[in-house]
Amino acid sequence: MKKEIIINASSTETRIAILEDRSLVELFVEQPEQERMVGDIYKGKVENVVEAVQAAFVDIGMGQNGFLPFADIGSSLREYSALAETVVREKEKKKSRGRHSKVIKTGQEILVQITKEPIGSKGARLTTEISLPGRFLVLVPYDHSIGVSRKIEDVRERRRLRMLAKSMRPEGFGLIIRTVAVGKDTKTLKGDLENLLRTWKRIENKAKSVRGNKLIHKDMGMASSVIRDLFSPDINRVVVDSRKLYREIQKYLKDVSSNLPSRLDFYKDKLPVFDVMKIEEQIERSLSRQIWMKSGGHIIFDQVEAMVVVDVNSGRSVGQKDHELNALKTNMEAAREIARQLRLRDYGGIVVVDFIDLAQEAHRKKLVSEFKRELKKARAAFDILPMNDFGLVALTRERVRPSLLFRYSEDCPRCGGLGRIPAKATIATKIERAIRQVKTETNQRRLVLKVHPDVAAFMNSGVRSRIRQLMLKHLISIKIETDPGFKDDYFELVPVERGKK
Repeated sequence: MKKEIIINASSTETRIAILEDRSLVELFVEQPEQERMVGDIYKGKVENVVEAVQAAFVDIGMGQNGFLPFADIGSSLREYSALAETVVREKEKKKSRGRHSKVIKTGQEILVQITKEPIGSKGARLTTEISLPGRFLVLVPYDHSIGVSRKIEDVRERRRLRMLAKSMRPEGFGLIIRTVAVGKDTKTLKGDLENLLRTWKRIENKAKSVRGNKLIHKDMGMASSVIRDLFSPDINRVVVDSRKLYREIQKYLKDVSSNLPSRLDFYKDKLPVFDVMKIEEQIERSLSRQIWMKSGGHIIFDQVEAMVVVDVNSGRSVGQKDHELNALKTNMEAAREIARQLRLRDYGGIVVVDFIDLAQEAHRKKLVSEFKRELKKARAAFDILPMNDFGLVALTRERVRPSLLFRYSEDCPRCGGLGRIPAKATIATKIERAIRQVKTETNQRRLVLKVHPDVAAFMNSGVRSRIRQLMLKHLISIKIETDPGFKDDYFELVPVERGKK
């Protein structure tokens, strides 16, 4: 499989596309007003501790309190008020499991790191388990463990790196060996460790000196972090259309490995790189509600606050005479496409997929097995249930950042994101009820009706216009005024007395 990272930078946003055999599987977008936040470290203040939801809510100065689950309160919790320090040892942590309100208190100042960005009305997810990723190592303050990336499969190399990490691990810190550390010598790894220790010292000093809820440490930008985290040996090529970013990445890759810069290309053509590589059209396809498959079937995606609902339809898919086999073939193709779209669209939380009904249990198991295999290609954790008797497959998928739809669009000002607006006839009925109420309360017979232009057109339509019928029915005079700024179902009914409203 050919894997590529394509980076497109403009004055308004930076986009990074991850391709597998020219097929778009992940898209990262960063805009100046919406910079990447995962990895940032804040000094925060605990607003409240809620045992019922097993979490604390922390003010980090963003206007929206961060969410700190008890499960993410680490073995060491630092309190910076009055430069005091509280360290909760591992044994104490085990004893206090389920009693975290005794460890963390309202009003307490703590150091937290963002693990998930704010999504919708939900604040950022936080942890007190601080970690600082470097080029070859990850430094974990207040820890003592040693970890080696699972992607390093060579047993001897794993053993060598683990022994090396043990010999150089500073007291009071844990270390994780990253995939790109393969083949690196002691001097290279120690240099990376010294940089991380200096960074942590600056974070500690700043956290002790600043007052209030403030950003203590900003992680590197999106492009640099993606290269740091995703540019593994299986990436065939990185293409960048920004000379500035190209130089930054080139410098980083030279420090990591001597052979990595050869995989970096600077894109010079005048045509946009995302157009040339057909990424733009794949993005547009993934923003649409309906996806057509090669078999003739189609998939419908609907995202709401509570969950994502996916519907699989056979459409024009009639490849097999046997309905069961045809349904299985369409479902298998849909499972692969749905898994790719979940990854690309960054859908998280509860996902319910309504596949085409399958009668045979063996076919159901085969479908779910294929779906699982495809879902594993993404880095997001998931948990999936077997298909039930209604042909539904439910799963939960890790939510790391806002979905592609929410990053590329905003709620419609007319429908408020519902996708539907009130029927004009329903609005006309509400207007008539308001007319009766105003007439009864004020005894006024001259009224001004302010409405959206579309509603005004509806009220004036018909052989005998609806507004004329209302005037005759209630023996009143109504003047219609329009305001394009009104929502469809909003209107104002004002009595006119002696020419004044």
